[in-house]
Amino acid sequence: MRVSLADKSPRPAVPRMRESGTDLGRARRRVRRSMFRQADTAMTTTSNFFNPVTTQTWTNGRHQVRCVKQIQETWDVRTFCFMAEQPVLYFFKPGQFVTLELEIAGEPMMRSYTISSSPSIPYSFSITVKRLPGGQVSNWLHDTLKVGDELVVHGPVGSFNAIDFPADKILMLSGGVGITPLMSMTRWFFDTNANVDLEFVHSSRSPRDIIYHRELVHMFSRIPEFKLHVICENKDDIGEAWTGYRGYLTQPMLEMMAPDFLEREIFCCGPPPYMNAIKHILRANGFDMSHYHEESFGATPLDVREEARELAEQAEAAAEEFDYAELVQVEFAGSGKSVRIQPGETVHAAAAKLGLHIPKACGMGICGTCRVGLKAGEVEMDHNGGITDEDVAEGYILSCCSRPKGNVVVDY
Repeated sequence: MRVSLADKSPRPAVPRMRESGTDLGRARRRVRRSMFRQADTAMTTTSNFFNPVTTQTWTNGRHQVRCVKQIQETWDVRTFCFMAEQPVLYFFKPGQFVTLELEIAGEPMMRSYTISSSPSIPYSFSITVKRLPGGQVSNWLHDTLKVGDELVVHGPVGSFNAIDFPADKILMLSGGVGITPLMSMTRWFFDTNANVDLEFVHSSRSPRDIIYHRELVHMFSRIPEFKLHVICENKDDIGEAWTGYRGYLTQPMLEMMAPDFLEREIFCCGPPPYMNAIKHILRANGFDMSHYHEESFGATPLDVREEARELAEQAEAAAEEFDYAELVQVEFAGSGKSVRIQPGETVHAAAAKLGLHIPKACGMGICGTCRVGLKAGEVEMDHNGGITDEDVAEGYILSCCSRPKGNVVVDY
């Protein structure tokens, strides 16, 4: 159909600027003033956020954080990035972890996750979580936690880190999502231009399951002293083209990748069978295991379970002979409650008898979640890296693994 010009609706009139030099000059000045005002506002906002006077430094404790970003690393692994509402410098030792304090279906939940980011990017921190079949917390994080949501974290803590064990030659061995603490260390070495000879060996089920693959390739392609080796375990069902190592990590394979592995500081993280296989190789070759460090949040180790059963049997056998005069008193100053317990019982057990809920996640002195202040008395604390020497010096203990030597007063 043909339409004549007369049929078209007239366009609305647009005000035209007079083109005199005076008017143009005034317009330009107005635009410049507006731009300067916007820039000043932006600079004021930024300077207020990064003001060193108001910026706090992260310390071990309970902190409110907000999820600011989510990154899908693989089909079942996701990274969650967190910041505080007010600026906080998240300084920690690469390899340490935090414990999330959650409420799922009305039930309190505590789970520990390694920090996967590096303290070289200090205004946020990240954890990387694999969705586990039937995993209540991991599935909740993947399905429910959204950008903008807030939650509470405890930490950072952990003796598995790259700062406390400095070395010129390092071997990192990871399996599956166990790559997260080693990625934090690697990012730290990369960002700080560390003078480190690094061999990184990672085992994955298949190419699509390699966490941080592109970032690893990028980092290791830029520094000659960094060497990356990836193994895909499924020999018969790789699922896509793969020209790298296949199968499970063996000693001949390790010797090809890092011939001098016995001369290196070794950091290892992965499923218990993976780490057990690594330790078997190292011990069979006479490796000095004081240079071997591992991290795991898997099931309670067999030797710990056996020791717990043995202690329970001993306690039961001694119950009839127990002298009640030996009971020690544990007072909780915050609640005004107290209870008498047997020697060898923990502060956490004393709290439970009074109906006091001290949060905990691991029960083995690893996660640091159950940290409380000791106001009076002495305890014997048998922890596994969940508390720092500085915290102990300031009077803190881990209630799950602290046994009173006499009457004590706890700040809770």
